[in-house]
Amino acid sequence: MEDENTNHDNVEDEFSLNPDDIVEVIELEDEDEDVSHAVNEMDLQNEEEADEFEDELEARGGSQVKDDASVVFSNHTDAVFSVGIDPHEGKMVVTGGQDDKAYIWSATDGECIMECGGHKDSVTSVGFSFNGVYAATADLSGLVKVWKVETKAEVWSFECSDIEWLQWHPLAPVLLSGTVDGDVWMWKIPDGDCKTFQGHGCTAGVGRILPDGKRVCVGYDDGAIKVWNMKTADMMKTISGRDGHSSTVVCMDCHHDNSMVMTGSTDVTSKVVNTSTGKVLSTFKCESMKEGENSVEACGFCKQQTWAATGTLQGTLCIWDLPTQIVRSNCQHEAGVVRLKWDPTAPLVYTACLDGVVRLWDGRNGQCVNQWSGHTDSILDLDLSRDGETMVTVSDDKTARVFSLHTPDR
Repeated sequence: MEDENTNHDNVEDEFSLNPDDIVEVIELEDEDEDVSHAVNEMDLQNEEEADEFEDELEARGGSQVKDDASVVFSNHTDAVFSVGIDPHEGKMVVTGGQDDKAYIWSATDGECIMECGGHKDSVTSVGFSFNGVYAATADLSGLVKVWKVETKAEVWSFECSDIEWLQWHPLAPVLLSGTVDGDVWMWKIPDGDCKTFQGHGCTAGVGRILPDGKRVCVGYDDGAIKVWNMKTADMMKTISGRDGHSSTVVCMDCHHDNSMVMTGSTDVTSKVVNTSTGKVLSTFKCESMKEGENSVEACGFCKQQTWAATGTLQGTLCIWDLPTQIVRSNCQHEAGVVRLKWDPTAPLVYTACLDGVVRLWDGRNGQCVNQWSGHTDSILDLDLSRDGETMVTVSDDKTARVFSLHTPDR
């Protein structure tokens, strides 16, 4: 203890101030005191902001997003808009993005199989043929390309007006695409034999081929819905005016028995239409009490029950009973629903949202039974493998993520 005190006294003696060493005394001005006060205020404000940030992170469950993905594909350098899983074996994925590129890659390990280059604008529509032999990619400039996966070669291309959607025939190497000028194109691949379903001057915003492979249903920006004969290119039914939507049709699904088509619109309604008679069977009103923009962004039929689902931009999932036309369940999300898909083997529905999370809802009781996270920005598209074992999502965060669904509660 004596040594420590002695050392302390020596240090004080060494650094003590001698009045003879003072050269000049400078008085601090008032404004210097103001600066000192301002600095203290800034320190206090920064501490308060730090506390608020920590509170926000705590509310989110931590600074890092929990990643449930088994594979992350990161080759894209900008937002990823579209995704498709090979329907034949479910082992390959094709994605397209804002970087004007598309990639075909392995769902097992994320390894890139091939880059689909040569596009002029954002690749917004992609998909595999029914047997997985071909992959199609389309961009906003209207350029459509088809690639043979085995040889990694481009086998066909075509340019039309801006592409709105793309879909392969469920049973044949036939490709359909809807355009901003309202026409729907149909090509036989790789020959390129072509038919056109001429529109009425209004954007053909969404389209679906019925499971029978003989008809295609198209929704337009003016709210009209049309059913076309794919063999003759004749229009079979038109639902418009009072029977149609009052504004843009943005989503569509076809019933597995070919009898009905379901649509969703920016008028915040969903319609169920008989595809043979053109009669509107149901009109579901999906408005909420929240303020702000809203629309029905996603819809779909359940394969196991007589139910259907709608998802809105304001985050509401409604599960509807088709015979009674009443809501079975009203399921709320923290952010807008952009995609939904029913599980192929059970009455469960997946929703992909703008908060970067996928949730699984039980159609029997409306309960959320599982969720998958990992994205750090909005999910823009989702696809399920045919066997329901694999899910792939793409996002504004420039990634695609593969989620394994081998879980008992699925």
